[in-house]
Amino acid sequence: MANSELYPPADSFRENAYFNSKDEYQSEYDRSISDPDAFWAEKASEYYWFKKWDTVSEVNFDRNKGPISVKWFEGGQTNIAYNCLDRHLDNRSDQVAIIWEGNEPGEDRTITYRELHEEVSKFANVLKSRGVKKGDRVSIYLPMIPELAISMLACARIGAIHSIVFGGFSAEALADRIADATCTVLITCNGTHRGDRPIPMKPVADEAMTNAETQMGVPVDTCIVVERIAGSEGVDCEMQDGRDLWWDDVMADASPNSECEVMEAEDPLFILYTSGSTGKPKGVQHTTGGYMVYASQTHKYIFDYHDGDIYFCTADIG
Repeated sequence: MANSELYPPADSFRENAYFNSKDEYQSEYDRSISDPDAFWAEKASEYYWFKKWDTVSEVNFDRNKGPISVKWFEGGQTNIAYNCLDRHLDNRSDQVAIIWEGNEPGEDRTITYRELHEEVSKFANVLKSRGVKKGDRVSIYLPMIPELAISMLACARIGAIHSIVFGGFSAEALADRIADATCTVLITCNGTHRGDRPIPMKPVADEAMTNAETQMGVPVDTCIVVERIAGSEGVDCEMQDGRDLWWDDVMADASPNSECEVMEAEDPLFILYTSGSTGKPKGVQHTTGGYMVYASQTHKYIFDYHDGDIYFCTADIG
């Protein structure tokens, strides 16, 4: 539907915006093109680095000069979980980091930076207790619940590479992604809600793990299960001894102290797969430094995010 009407922002919004005019934006854009290394070095300096980078970027798009390559902040060392959590603890430990709204009105949860740091550290220790180390791949098959964010940050904290799979995908799609990334751990839940209907998820995960092992030769050693649906709602959830563990059980005795792994800027952070609508899904690997800087700067400017704002996200992480 065409609509030619313009709706200018309120004066109060314009006064605090990062860019108050197209000219201001154009000036910043021109600076990023004329001297990209200086521009992105300035932006990267907003984050915590254990060691500063040696070079900002190293890019080659000319096949005659060698393989196509894009590298950011080589020589730099950081950790994205440290930047999301640890560096904020001195000044905002009791400020809210996440407001979660569940399926039903009144089903909500607020998590402070201190609480989130503790939960992430505990789950990082859970993963390490199951043999997960830097560079290992972890598949996450969850709905939009706080444990999803906790799992992602815990993986980043210890240098494990997470691979999120949309919680509505089939067992076949999940198995393909587990096998392709050779994931040794799967994090899932017993079920989720769609409207007022409970939807089992663990049976889908079980089928996927069986297929990944028997058809593709990639066994999952550990499956950690969040009890999202109360047992009284009757979703099927069989647990395999030695492999399957309840989230609450493993978190109960986990230590809340976990040091961050020092990550090279070009170390992999996560793998996210394409939809597969035009063929086999392709795993797109994102690295630590470049993703941290570009994703956060994009969020800052696209949403004009300022400290203290509440960002409302209805998108599915998967």
